[in-house]
Amino acid sequence: MFGLGPLELVIILTIVLLIFGGKRIPELARGLGKSVTNFKAGLNEENGNETETTAQQDAESPSNEKTG
Repeated sequence: MFGLGPLELVIILTIVLLIFGGKRIPELARGLGKSVTNFKAGLNEENGNETETTAQQDAESPSNEKTG
């Protein structure tokens, strides 16, 4: 994982704990989780809108079928 060993990860986690404190870390993690959830929901909504738009354009365009 990015060339980080266990010692480096422990040092980074210790520094984060010192900077933010034990009580703020769960709040930060919760906020990060909500952000990721909202981001994924936005991506899914955007993909849904593109699909609806494509379906509407297909319905409105004249068909190339031969009659007759």
